[in-house]
Amino acid sequence: MKSEKQRWLARALIHTTLLLLVTVTTFQPDSLVAQERPDSIRPDTVFTVGGLVVTALRRTTVAGGASGIIAFPESLAIEPVATFEDALRKLPFVLVRQNSRGMAEISVRGSESRQVAVLLDGVPLTLAWDHRTDPAVIPLMGVRDLTLVRGLPSVLSGPNVLGGVVEVDLGRGGFRDDRDDLRASVSVDNVGYRAVGASGVQVSDLSSGHLVFRAGAGFRSRDGFALPSAVVDPSSEDNLRTNSDVEEVNGFGAIRWESYRGSWISLSTSGFRAERGVPPELHVQEPRLWRYPNEWHAVAALSAGTGQRSTPWGMGDLEASVGFNGGRQDIEAFGSLDYDEVVETESGDDRNLTLRLLGEHTLTSRGQLRAALSYADVNHTETLDEVERNEYRQRLWSLASETAWNLPKTTQLTVGVALDGADTPESGGKPPLGRLWAWGGRVGVSTLMLNQDVQLHASVSTRARFPALRELYSGALGRFEPNPDLDPERLNAAELGATFKRSGIEVQAALFRHELRDAVVRTSTPEGQYRRINRDMINSTGIELLLGGSYAGAEIQGDIMLQHVTVEDPAATSGPTRPEHMPEFTAGLDLHASLPLGFRGLAGLKHTGDQYCVHPELDTDVALDGKTRIDLGLRRDWQVGQGLWSDIRTTLSLDNLADVAVFDQCGMPQPGRTVRLGIEVF
Repeated sequence: MKSEKQRWLARALIHTTLLLLVTVTTFQPDSLVAQERPDSIRPDTVFTVGGLVVTALRRTTVAGGASGIIAFPESLAIEPVATFEDALRKLPFVLVRQNSRGMAEISVRGSESRQVAVLLDGVPLTLAWDHRTDPAVIPLMGVRDLTLVRGLPSVLSGPNVLGGVVEVDLGRGGFRDDRDDLRASVSVDNVGYRAVGASGVQVSDLSSGHLVFRAGAGFRSRDGFALPSAVVDPSSEDNLRTNSDVEEVNGFGAIRWESYRGSWISLSTSGFRAERGVPPELHVQEPRLWRYPNEWHAVAALSAGTGQRSTPWGMGDLEASVGFNGGRQDIEAFGSLDYDEVVETESGDDRNLTLRLLGEHTLTSRGQLRAALSYADVNHTETLDEVERNEYRQRLWSLASETAWNLPKTTQLTVGVALDGADTPESGGKPPLGRLWAWGGRVGVSTLMLNQDVQLHASVSTRARFPALRELYSGALGRFEPNPDLDPERLNAAELGATFKRSGIEVQAALFRHELRDAVVRTSTPEGQYRRINRDMINSTGIELLLGGSYAGAEIQGDIMLQHVTVEDPAATSGPTRPEHMPEFTAGLDLHASLPLGFRGLAGLKHTGDQYCVHPELDTDVALDGKTRIDLGLRRDWQVGQGLWSDIRTTLSLDNLADVAVFDQCGMPQPGRTVRLGIEVF
């Protein structure tokens, strides 16, 4: 087995190296884009080596020795009134799937969704009852950019941050190119989807500094999404996926003031209210027959900072933030596919408070020292059949310090250490689990070479994740058998990569290795339920390759990921042995090109390789064949006057051109062929 892994890794490394050499030797533009070496780099700051044109689909980044991507929603081929899930599905190396609860999950480098942290203006949405967030219902309106770091960029982000970080910038990231703006959008498709939205930006220059106010609201509704022709859904009507309807109202607001001396304060809010169905699994005889008749969620972040100030020992600043992440979700379970008789109900109320204090100070002219104190108080109230009421609480905290040094020859070294803790008092009538402690650390290095066109980076890290309250106690209306004896997970990760940039061409390659000890996975029980258990180890080894460039008004970007994920559990004598939903090969290609008469063509291809899932009724692994999905689009900007709403953007899209049955997981297909029309005025 070991030799087979070595041969697989050697072949993947050879193929990646050859592709890099071909790319570097093929593209030889006349002018070079040099990158200036920054005087001082924050250890958890994502910075770009060089840059692409403003219309770039996405940009490669390196953060503390970890590779990442910055994406701008307005450059992605998504509908005008989209969700966070729509944007994530367009990013490379991110696996997004809808589970049997009707929620979208994220996976990066063989990780499970609870190991990827999602932060909205610094508020960790993944420190909650379930330690994960559902991007399918988070509105994308107002989001200025998404930053995905495929690894641990810093130990300062708080507890339970392991193998990946998605940062969403709503109102915290400074002013950049903010300007007065007012825009409205509408989107429809051929199966009855409709959505409208409006947003505005107001910029004011005051005697004390700058003030920016941003706000917006949206509405979206659908009767269901199109069913692929090759998929049989026995209860389908009008060729729509059973119980896949949704109706949602959402909004956001953000205000930021920054003085001319650099001090600042920011307040951002985002929320939604929705009613939606949960499509039943097609591969089991007794699927979840659920609906969410009422669901709302709200996030608020209040942050303030001093900016860089002089001290007797150099320069430093201090930043504090308070975040609230709360909501309610009502579940109705039905007795048949007619969805006319409610047999069970469950309501969950979440109230999560996060606090963070961050300070940094220079160490001579070449280094910085940073420290952070993070605290999260997670509270959940569960009500079953409007009678049984259980209170759950979990407290998590982290104390971390990190230093960054700018070494000779444009090399940066970061070293960090963290102490994390979790406390689960008596919850839902269950005895307290007591206090748990775990330490974490990371070392990252990056250096520029070959006239600063190539950046090499590497990092190693170790971090623990404490089980979520849902993993410990939830029965999910009879679908899961609770297991309060779960142990914390620990991820040991290593990464080695290189980024090449010259004019409009960029290439990034990364080799990674993840070892997740005491991994929490689900398995089936003799009663046909699921149960979460600790497995000895999940190993992930792989290579990621990202290619991008622009020429003559066209942008093209491609990505390839090869990974080998294994489950090791010497104590297991039966049942599933393969990791769920971890394809060993994925690839993507995106092309935006100028066409005659001012039109712009959009094309996207995404291939997902073979993968496996656990069948609860058979107690075995089930294989899902690899599939390729193709999306096409046509976009044009029209100028109809001067001033307010003088520009119109129209987008006509054909999603899943070949009507391929692509499965997120067993029994959960993606939408079939769909025609969309979007109109945006600004």
